[in-house]
Amino acid sequence: MNTVTVYTTTRCPYCVMLKNFLESQSIPFKEVNVETKPELMKYLVNKTGQLGVPQTEINGKWVVGFDPNNIMLALRN
Repeated sequence: MNTVTVYTTTRCPYCVMLKNFLESQSIPFKEVNVETKPELMKYLVNKTGQLGVPQTEINGKWVVGFDPNNIMLALRN
């Protein structure tokens, strides 16, 4: 079973696209809004070095941005 966590903000169009993509592929995920939990933004920067969203953690691997190809690759590994 894959563990997928998507880190988002409220007004991020790429976050919406990413969530829609995961839903269209029937991939369950947990969403964490870093606007409502700013301490988690520090966690993201420590993990990936990136401030932008969306960022997706899949089984401990990170995919930055709306990147369906790399998300599907990470799910297969």
